[in-house]
Amino acid sequence: MKKITVLFTLFFILLIFSSFFKKQEHEQPDFTWLRSLYERPLLDWPRAEIDSGVQYNEWAPLPTPPIWENTDPTTKAKIALGKMLFFEPRLSASKQISCSSCHDPDMHWTDGRKKAIGDGHSQGRRHSPSIQNVWAQKTLFWDGRTATLKDQARSPIEDPAEMNTPMPVAVHQINQIQGYRIHIRKAFGSDSLQAQQLQEALAVFETSISSNITRFDNFLKGRYRALSDQQIWGMHLFRTKARCFNCHNGPFFQDGEFHNLGFSNFGKSNADLGRYEITHKKEDLGAFKTPSLRDAARTFPWFHDGRFSDLSMLLNQYTAGMPQPKATVHITGDSPSPKQSPLLKPLNINLSEREAIIRFLEALSAQPITVERPILPK
Repeated sequence: MKKITVLFTLFFILLIFSSFFKKQEHEQPDFTWLRSLYERPLLDWPRAEIDSGVQYNEWAPLPTPPIWENTDPTTKAKIALGKMLFFEPRLSASKQISCSSCHDPDMHWTDGRKKAIGDGHSQGRRHSPSIQNVWAQKTLFWDGRTATLKDQARSPIEDPAEMNTPMPVAVHQINQIQGYRIHIRKAFGSDSLQAQQLQEALAVFETSISSNITRFDNFLKGRYRALSDQQIWGMHLFRTKARCFNCHNGPFFQDGEFHNLGFSNFGKSNADLGRYEITHKKEDLGAFKTPSLRDAARTFPWFHDGRFSDLSMLLNQYTAGMPQPKATVHITGDSPSPKQSPLLKPLNINLSEREAIIRFLEALSAQPITVERPILPK
């Protein structure tokens, strides 16, 4: 009888604890209070929680590409020519691949694949990042290996895993197409294209690519019903205890920096050391550029290798502090090894809070701006 009483008491205690933690897991804040904090001009918002030493920019409504205000006929001609070249499969060795194969405007200028597929169905090393708002980027590619769009344009054309065409061959192929001459003349004042001009036309067109206005942008402009209570909660968490603002700040929700989150596959046969491959600095081992979170809810899979396709799973990893995978080969004491970003720390956020953050990320996403594919010259 005494044993039964003890068991009943233990069961009762467990029931109380279970009810307590269940309540905690679904506990929600005072939404009236939260709205009072954020339904006001951005300058009056509570300051975001930032780690010491982090340089950041406050959020802002989506800026428009400066080139949209440019009325110069030559600039407009370069945009038109660059758009044709962007969708031009005759730049590739197989005549089947164009820039738009990996950066589809209907998919927010990415491709929805874990890793890019190029000429001859070869698979690239990394996920194709969106090129929305690329005009505002300080560096390009996941490893930041180029600083200008003009320099960037050459790489995918010549890369054997992408379009697989030497630049002189690509230029020659375009110059052989009679229908391009009028467009080249309007843009550059000549009947034939040089390599630097081809790269410039592509770059100028890409500076015109923008994401769309979101519910978040409308909220910042004073349309306070644009965000639900749950989304405002998610936004508050994003700026505070979830620590997201450390890296995802500014109008594009990215800091332009490189961070190691622990997914370089260091010590494995498929290792990708990211920024280190460009700088050869130990501190850059396994570091990749922070992606923009604009339209992030629609541009899965995520990360440089496309390893995540579920936002809940991704947030679970951040909540755990992004545990560092172990290398599978012997590393000597003299060998450098990647160090995860000190900004990564386990988070005390429950399931309801994670769900609110996901709802906020959805408010950062919108339908892509419609772009009509050009009729290519013959």
